[in-house]
Amino acid sequence: MRRYPSPYASSFSFGPGPLSTALKGIIIANVVMFFATTFVHALVPVLGLVPALVVRNLWVWQLATYMFLHAGLLHILFNMLALWMFGTELERVWGTRYFLKYYFVSGIGAGVLTVLFSLLPFGFAQQLHQSIVIGASGAVYALLLAYALYFPDRPIYMYFVFPIPAKVFVLIMGAIAFYSSLSETGGGIANATHLGGLVVGYLYLKGRSGANPLAELKYRYWKWKINRVRKKFDVYSGGRADDWDRRVH
Repeated sequence: MRRYPSPYASSFSFGPGPLSTALKGIIIANVVMFFATTFVHALVPVLGLVPALVVRNLWVWQLATYMFLHAGLLHILFNMLALWMFGTELERVWGTRYFLKYYFVSGIGAGVLTVLFSLLPFGFAQQLHQSIVIGASGAVYALLLAYALYFPDRPIYMYFVFPIPAKVFVLIMGAIAFYSSLSETGGGIANATHLGGLVVGYLYLKGRSGANPLAELKYRYWKWKINRVRKKFDVYSGGRADDWDRRVH
């Protein structure tokens, strides 16, 4: 007689779940580069994103390497925490290959938009042209956008105090990034890169799913939900003889 797991069995877990191999690799690479640039600070202007050097000297590698550099302990801590909190569930739904494509396309795309933004004939844009932009925030903002599309009503604790729905949280963060990118005092934060991550993430999802980015998101989400239920309850369905291994709830 087959025994089935009870749907009422209690369990407790902290956070979205264990780190996947892909997330571990990204986090380890960020930590390694954090210590490398801490002891060899000369690496920062070479690997960080300096729009002037990308345009003038064609240092195009900076469009990717800047994502692995961080300015301080809190900077890398919060970025990696956000990567774990939002990236884990998205990778679970998308699969590792799609997740990695989205992460790097969004991060590199945010870097490209930052360079283009720095070429605008405005003071708030031109000050970015000679600046060094570092951090994974562009890609992390893109993950936050995707998370809000999948789980729009999930509560996110802003400043770890105020619970607000994910869809509202993204709107607030996007508005802050947009306003700050137009300000001459950004507090040392490349808000244009944050905004770029949101824009590129949205365009990437839209391009992959056709006219409506929610269509692909909903399809992948429900496919993940169905597969999860099948594995959880391990119930066999009836049908043709060649359907012996098909399981449904």
